[in-house]
Amino acid sequence: MKLSTKTRYGVRALFDIAFHNQGRPTQARDIARRQEVPLRYLEQIFQELRRAHLVEAKRGPRGGYSLARAPEAITLGDVVRAVQGPIELYTDGDSPKRRQQGSLCPNIWGELAQKISAAFDGVSIKDLVQRGEALGIARGEVEPHMYFI
Repeated sequence: MKLSTKTRYGVRALFDIAFHNQGRPTQARDIARRQEVPLRYLEQIFQELRRAHLVEAKRGPRGGYSLARAPEAITLGDVVRAVQGPIELYTDGDSPKRRQQGSLCPNIWGELAQKISAAFDGVSIKDLVQRGEALGIARGEVEPHMYFI
């Protein structure tokens, strides 16, 4: 299994909302700046996260994206499934004929995929926030660059 860039950016975006704004509406441009993610790409990711009911969008001056559920109720598995689809292992060597003949490999890959899925489901956005706090990541707005002429 390989995590796509889109999935990794999705996790970073949800972490950012929970960590820097306690789940309240956060503008995509602020998340993009802090997480160094291209804004247009981030907006596409947010559409997928909205369809999966992981974030909500609010328009207006105090609008932005907010978590649709509490950070402890959103797991990395939720994000992976929202952006990438089901958590599964990709194997090249298991042909349909071999599966019909009772090959052991498909069963092993299935069990392994379930364990990987459980591992992703065992880590919540709240866990990431707590890890960020333990690492001493600064909260709040990152100061914009100052340019002097």
